[in-house]
Formats: sequence, structure tokens, C-alpha cells
Amino acid sequence: MHHRAPATSPSPSPTPSASPSRRTLLTVSAAAAAAAVTGVGTPAQAAGDASSERTLQALISRMSLEEKVGQLFVMRVYGHSATAPDQVDIDLNLKEIGVRTAAELVEKYHVGGVIYFSWAHNTRDPHQIADLSNGIQRAALAQPTPVPALISTDQEHGIVCRVGEPATLVPGAMALGAGGSRSDAREAARIAGAELAAVGIRQNYAPVADVNVNPANPVIGVRSFGSAPEAVADLVSAQVRGYQSAGVAATSKHFPGHGDTAVDSHYGLPTITHTREQWAELDAPPFRSAIAAGIDSIMTAHIVVPALDPSEDPATLSRPILTGILREQLGYDGVVVTDSLGMEGVRTKYGDERVPVLALKAGVDQLLNPPKLDIAWNAVLKAVQDGELTEARLDESILRILRLKAKLGLFRRPYVTGGGVDRTVGTRGHLARADRIAEATTTLLLNERGFLPVSRRSHSAVLVVGADPASPSGTTGPPTTTLAGEFTALGFTATALSTGITPTAAKIEEAVAAAAGKDLVVVGTYNVSATSPQRTLVDRLVATGVPVVTVAIRNPYDIAQLRGQRATLAAYSWTDVELRAAVRVIAGHARPQGRLPVPVQRADDPTRVLYPVGHGLSYARRNQ
Repeated sequence: MHHRAPATSPSPSPTPSASPSRRTLLTVSAAAAAAAVTGVGTPAQAAGDASSERTLQALISRMSLEEKVGQLFVMRVYGHSATAPDQVDIDLNLKEIGVRTAAELVEKYHVGGVIYFSWAHNTRDPHQIADLSNGIQRAALAQPTPVPALISTDQEHGIVCRVGEPATLVPGAMALGAGGSRSDAREAARIAGAELAAVGIRQNYAPVADVNVNPANPVIGVRSFGSAPEAVADLVSAQVRGYQSAGVAATSKHFPGHGDTAVDSHYGLPTITHTREQWAELDAPPFRSAIAAGIDSIMTAHIVVPALDPSEDPATLSRPILTGILREQLGYDGVVVTDSLGMEGVRTKYGDERVPVLALKAGVDQLLNPPKLDIAWNAVLKAVQDGELTEARLDESILRILRLKAKLGLFRRPYVTGGGVDRTVGTRGHLARADRIAEATTTLLLNERGFLPVSRRSHSAVLVVGADPASPSGTTGPPTTTLAGEFTALGFTATALSTGITPTAAKIEEAVAAAAGKDLVVVGTYNVSATSPQRTLVDRLVATGVPVVTVAIRNPYDIAQLRGQRATLAAYSWTDVELRAAVRVIAGHARPQGRLPVPVQRADDPTRVLYPVGHGLSYARRNQ
């Protein structure tokens, strides 16, 4: 074993004669899981089966201090395999973590969890992901005290997605907010959860519980269900139930609420100026709803809320917020996980060696993705050895983590199978259901003189231009190609031309020339601002006389900056499932049913509303 122990010796491990065999520990763990699998999300539930609680506590008592510290960490690791990643990933692991592989990460630091990212090459395809998960579990169960790992990811769907096609991609939060259907939101989460569980991912950092009351919010936006607290609360609880019915721990985020900020906490430390009363009215309802629905984990926000903690520590490090409000006032005793500790929002006030210790003192259980694991891990170890943190404090968090692992059945069934992947991931039924859910979210904001729907008889030649942002999962798009492809599938003759988020004068001229002879131009717009050349692109295309339809592929506010188009739709994301639905609506193969879950303000006077919450047009007829 490779411990990162400082000169001072940790608490002694049990003597060999007192140490149980791995077989005994696995039997103990299995007994704990069998007793706890019915659900031990709160102390009251756990107390209902004292034997399971005692068994988990016995497991904790057998852990060395180093193993206890490790259980608190959830860490990234590069590579598609737990033991044989590509050389480039070995090099990155050595540089950033000091290990070669995921298996070595588990062996050296005893981490309780691993987070998957597409950019870390963890999520190539479903069978590979399942194999990686199994490799991590083998490493975890080979530890002196075998405890299965809790593997997590950010699979919000919409614009944040780590596992891509051939897995099913469902509409993201704001799209579901536009659909307004609790049953669709729950079903989308159930499908997403079932597919994650099939590849070994058992904790998902979704749904977002932030209420997006600030249209200028640079980090949340369409990741939120909307701007109405009660509507957001309803959909959050629906998704919590959907994910957890599929055997995946849902995670509502970002507590105490990241919806009203103009600063991205990845790059700075935002301040929320809500009063305590405003917080209770605007930000708290979705978290209350998640807790009432039995949420397994809640993620903290790297934001300052002076009304909740006058020290102006970020919420992740705030005992008044995490213990005083979340634990004591809201009565939550599930797992609390930090947002990534590599984000600037949590690193601006304290050094990397203080952040994990302060987070634990505030009431956190899981420390997510520190920039330097050795610094963070050793800082927690030293804080216990120096008496700043007690071992009992660590045990409290570890017990919550083990309860969750037991509830998920990880002690009994840590591994997944190829057959399970084939039966569950990207099935025809899941894909068809995702398409139907997406159709119910597409929002028709403008339809001059009933221009839409169009038919292939009257508007057969279609030019698709616009922004082609990178795929959220790395497996879909590009958007212009996806839009054109769906038009073609419906019998139109469609051409795609990528003009980009900031089209050049030359690219705009190319688009104008390409519009000649076409019956329809569809423009995919992406967060159009007052100075965006996307406005010029639309103006020039409108001037050709060819009818123009715009599709907002991210935030729905673009329409306030545009003029002259015949129709505008909001798709809320540029993943294929939402883009295909938008085309089916344009072509009349589906009726627009979505309603704005946020207001669209006027560009010339943001104090006035152009389109209110609930706005959305429909069709009287349907083309075939």
C-alpha cells in the first residue's frame, strides 16, 4: 500500500489477529446492504433497523485513518480502463494525481468515489464505461477494508452531458420546464437513471434545483427548469423520484441556490444579494421539495450569501449554511457533496490545503475533485492528527456515505454486466420516448401570419445555417447538420452551412449567396447579444426575401435581439433529440406544446417583458 502519511503516525489499525478476513468483511458488508437496501436515507429510517446501522458502524471501525480519509473523496481520473489506459492518460494521471491508473488511485488514496468526464476519456461507449466501472470496483474491493466505490457523473442532459450516444439523450431541464409535465420529467430521469446504472454510474449530479431568476446568469441558464420557484420544485421532485426509482442517487444542486448570479463560479466567487426572506421564497422551495422526495445527495454552491452567513465564506465552506440551514432548519441528513473543489469560486478565499478541512467542518460529506488530491488528502489527515477534526466527525460522514452505498445495493451487486448494458442502454423504446418528450417541450414564440408549419410541397428547398457549438457529450451534432438531416428525413431537400457563433462578414456573404433559390432558411441562434454578428446574419438573410425561421438552440432570449424572421422557436439545447423535435414542429409532424418557463425581456428596455412565463403558440392544423 502507498499511504500519504506524514511523519506523525495515524491512528493504529487493528492488529492482524483482530483483523477479519476479506471474506468476512464482504459478508459483513453484504449483511449491511441486505438490511439497508430498503432505504436508509435519514436517521429515523436508519434507526428502524439498528442491526444494519451497527453493521455499517462496525465496518467503519475496521478502517484505518487513511481509509477513512479516502472514503470522503470523489476524484477524477484519466482513461477508458481502470488498469490499462492509453499512454496519454497515464501521463496525465502521473502529472495531476501521481498515479498511473484508476486502480492505482483507489489503492493509493482509498477514494470512496470516482467522477467520470468525457474530457478525461472515461466515457467512450456504454460497454467500455461498464468495464471501467467494474475495474474500479475490483480495485475498491481489493482494499484492506473492501468497500465498493460510488461512481458519479454530471449527466444533467441538455447542455451538460458526459455520456453520449448511443445512450439515450433526453431533454434538459429548461426544455422539461417548457413542457411542464411532471410525468415527462420523471420518465426522462427514469430512463436516464436506468442507463447510468447499467454502466455502473450510481450517483448523478442532477437535477439542478436552482431557480433561474436572472436572465444574465452565465452558468445556470437552461440548466434550470425555470424562473418560478414552485414550478421548479415540482419538476425537481419528479426527477428525484425518477432517478432514484432507477437505482441512481439523485443530487440536487447548487445549495443554497445559484440562480441569481452574473458571475460563473468556475471562474470567480459570486455574491447572491437575496435577503433571508427572498431566499426562503425564491431559492429554498426546490431544495425543500427534493428533501421531501427523499433526495439522496445535495451539492453545495461556491457562492457567497451574506444574508445567510455574514462571514461571506462560500456556501461550500459555511457552517451556518450547510449545518445551520440545510441540516438543522431543513432537516436534511443525507449526503452533502461539494461542487468541484477545482473551481475558482471555492479557492479565492482559502488555499487548497484549507478548503477540504473547512468543508468538512461546515458539514460536507463528500469532497469532490480537488485540484491536487495529495494536498487535500494529507490536509484532512493532518487535521485529524492535529485535533482540528475529530475521527468521530469523519465517521459521521462516512456513515452517511456507506448508508447510501448500501441503499443502492453496491455491497451486494457492485458489478454490472454486458447483458445489462445491451438490454437497457439506447434501446428503441427509450429513444422513442425521448423523442416524444422532446416534442412536448419545443416552444413556438413567434409565428407571423401562421407561417408555420411548412410543408415539403411548398417549401421543399431548405438552407440551414447558424451556430455549431461543440456537442455537450462529444457524440451529437453539429447542430446545422442535425437540423438539415431531420428535414431530409422528412422529405425536404436540405443543405447545411455552419456560420458559427460569431459569423464573419465573409461567412455571412456565403450564407446570403447560399439562400438564393431556396424556399426556406432556418437559422440556429446561440445566445444572441446586442453586438452579436448573428443579428447581422439574420438581417441579411431576411433581406433576401426568402422566409427565415430562427431556432434558439440555447437560451430562449435570442428573439429579443432579432427582427424580420417569420417564426421563432426555442429548443433550449443543441443535442440531437431537441433539434430533431424542433424540425418536426416546423414541418408540422408535431404540434408545438412548450410554454416559456422564464420571461423574455425586451432588448431596448429589460425592465419590460416581451414574452411572459407561459407564452407559447400552437397550430390549428398538422401536416403529414
